[in-house]
Amino acid sequence: MNLSGIIGYSITPFNDEDGQVDYENLAPVIDTLLDAQVDAIAALGSAGEAAYLTTTEWQQVAEYTVKRVDGRVPVVIGIAELTTAEAINRAKFAYQIGADMIMVSPFSYYKLNEEELFLHYQSISNATPLPIMIYNNPATCGVDMSPQFMLRMVSDIKNACMIKESTGDIQRMHKIYKLSKGKVPFFNGCNHMALEALNAGASGWCTVAPCLIGKQTKYLFDAVQQQNNHKASELFYQQYEFLEFIVQSGLAAAVKSGFSIQGTPMGGPRKPLLPLTATAQQQLKTLLLELGSHA
Repeated sequence: MNLSGIIGYSITPFNDEDGQVDYENLAPVIDTLLDAQVDAIAALGSAGEAAYLTTTEWQQVAEYTVKRVDGRVPVVIGIAELTTAEAINRAKFAYQIGADMIMVSPFSYYKLNEEELFLHYQSISNATPLPIMIYNNPATCGVDMSPQFMLRMVSDIKNACMIKESTGDIQRMHKIYKLSKGKVPFFNGCNHMALEALNAGASGWCTVAPCLIGKQTKYLFDAVQQQNNHKASELFYQQYEFLEFIVQSGLAAAVKSGFSIQGTPMGGPRKPLLPLTATAQQQLKTLLLELGSHA
C-alpha cells in the first residue's frame, strides 16, 4: 500500500451528560478531516483517547469511522495493547470492518526486549493481511525501538511496511532514511518537528491538527513536495505555536476545546484527563484566530 501525505487523526467525542461516546458528533470530526483534504484518516490514536475506551467502544468507533469515511480515503486503525492476544483480536476486527491499515505500537508495563517485540509484531502480521505501520512512541507506550530494529522488522515481517517515528529526535529519521536508502516510508508523529521531518525525507505527517486548522497542514506538506522552501518555512512558523500548544496541553483536551471554540462542543476528555483551564482555552482561542487569518 502506497501512502503519503497528511494522515489526519480523529478525536473521540463524549457526551457531557453521561460520559459515553457521542457518535453523532464523531461524524463532524471525520467530515472536518475530509474537508481538510487529508490523505488518510487514523482513528483510535492518542488524540482519540483509545487507551481510555472499553473494548466495545473501541470497536464501535473503529467501525463507525470506516463506514463514515466510506472509501474516500484510507482508514488507519491504531492498536496499542499490553498483550499480543488482544492486539491480534483488534487487528482481526480492523480487517473485518474494512480498515485499510493498522498502526501498531507496543504498549508495555514490563520493559520488552527486541525478541519479544519482534514476535509481538510477527504474531499480529500472521493474524491479518492488513499492512502494518510500526509506531515508535516511547513517551506514551514505554517502549523505544531503534531505527535499525524497526527496519529489520519491515524487512523480515511480511506485512510490516511503514514506520511512524514520534520520539522527537530528527536523527532517528535521518537514520531510517539513510539505512533504508530512502526505500522504507516513514511518517513524522511529532507535530512541532513537521518541517524538519518532511525535509528529512518523511513520506508524511500524522497529526490531529487538521481537526482545527483545516488544510493548512496539507499546504505545508505540498510546499515541501514542491521544494518551495520559503513558502514551507513560512507556513510552518505560522503553525508552530499552535502545534506546540496542542502537544503540551494534551492532544485530546486541546482539540476538544478547539472544536468547542469553533462552535461544535465535543465534551471533555475522559477522566483522569482534565479539560483545558480557562487561561489555556483563551490561549488556544487566540492561536486559532491568528491561524484563521492565514487560512
